[in-house]
Amino acid sequence: MAALRATRSRQRGNPGPVVLTTTLTLLSALLTCCVRCAESAKPSNIILILSDDQDVHLGGMTPMKKTKALIGDAGATFVNAFTVAPLCCPSRSSILTGQYPHNHEVRNNSLSGNCSSLLWQKGPESQAFPIYLSKQKYETFFVGKYLNQYGKKEAGDVGHVPPGWDQWHALVGNSQYYNYTLSVNGKEEKHGDVYEKDYLTDLITNRSLNFLDNRSPQHPFFLMVSPPAPHSPWTAAPQYQKEFGDVKAPRDGSFNKPGKDKHWLLRQPINPMPDSSLTFLDDVFRKRWQTLLSVDDMVEKLVKKLESMKELDDTYIFYTSDNGYHTGQFSLPIDKRQLYEFDIRVPLMVRGPGIKPNQTLQAPVLNIDLAPTLLDISGLNLSSVNMDGQSFLSQMAPSLRNGSARPFFLIEYTGEGHPTTDPACPKLGPGLSQCFPDCVCEDAYNNTYACVRTLDGKNDLQYCEFADSESFVEVYNLTSDPHQLENIVKKVDPTILQAMNQRLIKLQSCVGDSCRDIK
Repeated sequence: MAALRATRSRQRGNPGPVVLTTTLTLLSALLTCCVRCAESAKPSNIILILSDDQDVHLGGMTPMKKTKALIGDAGATFVNAFTVAPLCCPSRSSILTGQYPHNHEVRNNSLSGNCSSLLWQKGPESQAFPIYLSKQKYETFFVGKYLNQYGKKEAGDVGHVPPGWDQWHALVGNSQYYNYTLSVNGKEEKHGDVYEKDYLTDLITNRSLNFLDNRSPQHPFFLMVSPPAPHSPWTAAPQYQKEFGDVKAPRDGSFNKPGKDKHWLLRQPINPMPDSSLTFLDDVFRKRWQTLLSVDDMVEKLVKKLESMKELDDTYIFYTSDNGYHTGQFSLPIDKRQLYEFDIRVPLMVRGPGIKPNQTLQAPVLNIDLAPTLLDISGLNLSSVNMDGQSFLSQMAPSLRNGSARPFFLIEYTGEGHPTTDPACPKLGPGLSQCFPDCVCEDAYNNTYACVRTLDGKNDLQYCEFADSESFVEVYNLTSDPHQLENIVKKVDPTILQAMNQRLIKLQSCVGDSCRDIK
């Protein structure tokens, strides 16, 4: 009877000792499997889209409706994102290395300024983030503009493929839309002016999609997409050349204002600007927006491709630019290179695993933070790399990481000039560059400065020192003067000036951890 009762009991659902033992063994095996699976799970994929000269301060994201919907609304938009150097080559070098310019030593867009030079290749480029991603078993792909002097004969020619890239489709030299040369895995590839096969933004799109189609499914991928837009010569795709016909450059803020109490280069432009300059810069403003429509299409196609591959939910997509831009601010027609908000602020939007949608984040983020953030996503221990920036994964995905925002940071630039007098501006003598008619020059040897920018929720300040014969200083309170119209250096408490000067000195000599630990 006892045996019968036990049998009936087990039949009614009460497990006996043998069943319990078997169940526990299976559970143990399952848990072990889960842990091992978690340990061996491949890291998330990453796409970094880097536009060229796209401002955010003057409405540069306005044409990017699809991008804002597919990346910004689906993730985080950083409203205080900055470049540490408002010019292509030093900024891009900072993105690649996670370092301030005083550490990677790329000063401007010239070979003599170390842009893609042999010295750069032997030093900072050999420690750039793609190398670490490659070591993390990422399949890496680059397409588009790299560095302004890349591919020049004095810089290793097209045969030089930077380490860390599995596939390499890089533009030789500065941004173009037609009639350019690519280095395709070290081989020269020339292009003409046929829209269907040569328009660079579309070629970048198509090669990116092709890479995604043919990638190795066993490895995570990293795709860096670097279109020329909206950089000069501002050549839009044929279907977009009539868009924004009534649009003009914004007339508010510092537009067409004199550079009163600013460094000498800003005191040169004619004010008010002549009608010819206004017509010119309005035309440039429209064309810049037109070129961005093809980039917006590119973002949409990439997102749709990831969706069709069922990889969208496991892919981080970053959208940003190398620097800002100006069109008429302080009577400067068009360019970048200046210390003001319109040139140093950049767009930054990110979507991906752990990032909640529709976030607007106030924490300041720098382009030197991109490299450590990408490596953080890859699972690399960041203490093993020498970078000045810090990961901002904790800002956009606090469920994944802990971290804190920096209260202040460095902006630095080394001016570029010509040893001979510019024909457009003979009265100012040698040492200038980027000169327009009416003797408006956008750069000079002594347009060399370093700024400490404070943005901590209470203070919104900028303190800048110039390496010129005047030892010129500019100070702005952006809380009360967001357009930086008044240099308040003579009104500020001297103790505040001294504190900012000391902070600037420390930042200008910082390396790695010390760049993040300055109080």
